[in-house]
Amino acid sequence: MKRIIRVKMPEIEFGGHTVRSHGAKVAKKHRCDWLILIVLVAMDGFLNYIQPFNRYTNAKMLEDLKFPFKEHDTIPMWAVPIFAVVLPCTVFLIYYHYRRDVYDLHHAILGVFYSVLVAAVITDSIKDAVGRPRPNFYYRCFPDGVEAFQANGDVKCHGDPNIVKEGYKSFPSGHTSWSFAGLAFLSWYLCGKVKAFDRRGHAAKLCIVLLPLLFAALVGISRVDDYWHHWTDVFTGSIIGTVVASLCYLLFFPFPHDINGWAPHASIKMREKNGFHSSSVEMDTV
Repeated sequence: MKRIIRVKMPEIEFGGHTVRSHGAKVAKKHRCDWLILIVLVAMDGFLNYIQPFNRYTNAKMLEDLKFPFKEHDTIPMWAVPIFAVVLPCTVFLIYYHYRRDVYDLHHAILGVFYSVLVAAVITDSIKDAVGRPRPNFYYRCFPDGVEAFQANGDVKCHGDPNIVKEGYKSFPSGHTSWSFAGLAFLSWYLCGKVKAFDRRGHAAKLCIVLLPLLFAALVGISRVDDYWHHWTDVFTGSIIGTVVASLCYLLFFPFPHDINGWAPHASIKMREKNGFHSSSVEMDTV
């Protein structure tokens, strides 16, 4: 007969590293990381300023690009940072109020900022390089419905230059990549905090973990419904956001199924130096 005896050591002590006691020290140690964030913001601003590649689009290709042009999105761009950055940071602050761990708070906030901004730079770089027309490109190019073409058969747009410029930025979806970058990071974070993979089989934890991903998926679907993106744009944006979020999370935190999956690497190392440990031992007996 096989019997498993699981011995748990005392949990790591909390409350010794707060924003007031160690916040300045942690921020100073990572000042270069915060400076790089400013560089990423400047890069993304530049990518949105330059003219994207104007992909050749003839009359036959326009047949698939005549969807209605809705100027007002279901989810406007200004709202994306609210649920992709502000919402996760709010969750981080709530957890900090409970645990008082400045390492967890700092690395979570830094991680989600990196996730969103790296995803934004990657997405906008591809947008400018590919120059794929949006599904509503026809009415961006010819708002009055009067078609005009160049000698080589390419479109000769007479619509608003800024609207036409945005019309060449379909692939991939920025709303979707931003949403998945922030909310997938939050999903990873919640997965570690609620110990979703503690092998106790509580399915309710899985619902909590998947909720941010569901919201991100609905954001992507809204982009197709608004005729601003093809479904492949949204699919690719979700992959970019999820991959970047996963890399950024695992840079600061262990895998959620790890024994210390609820805390950042820096916090675990600091407390181990102070003599606190969190571990479990399994012994097989017959």
